[in-house]
Amino acid sequence: MIQFTEQQFKEVKEKGEELYKSLNEIYCPYFKEKISFNAQGLEHLKFKQREKARYEQDQYMRFKLMYLASEVLKISSSLQGVWETKRFEYIKINKKWVKVLKNVTYYEFIAVIKRNRVKIIVKQIDEGKKIFWSIIPFWGMNKETMTRILHDGNPEED
Repeated sequence: MIQFTEQQFKEVKEKGEELYKSLNEIYCPYFKEKISFNAQGLEHLKFKQREKARYEQDQYMRFKLMYLASEVLKISSSLQGVWETKRFEYIKINKKWVKVLKNVTYYEFIAVIKRNRVKIIVKQIDEGKKIFWSIIPFWGMNKETMTRILHDGNPEED
């Protein structure tokens, strides 16, 4: 378990948010198009679900490794996974947020850069823009099974 002070957490989070906001869009060779870094992706780094904040340790690691997200997307020419589903998404209709059932696709890119193994998730709703959704760090080993732990559950929450 990584140890950090409240001040260290605050600094890493602020630096990560600043970097995230500076990215705007990154060209990805796999898609041959740009991936947006919008408010939804930033919110997902802070919250596991709507109004359910991530643990500070989870946020700390994601923001600390945020600089790798753009690097991975810039060099990715192959995809490691795709997950397609239907889910209720919040969309704005006539100045109101409503939940609407939509087709959602999650694309997974896994890379090892600077001794850090990360999974980058890109989300696409229907045929809309592709957005950065998440960065998932390599967490460690399961002591009982001696297998690697890398979140590969529900990409909406990972």
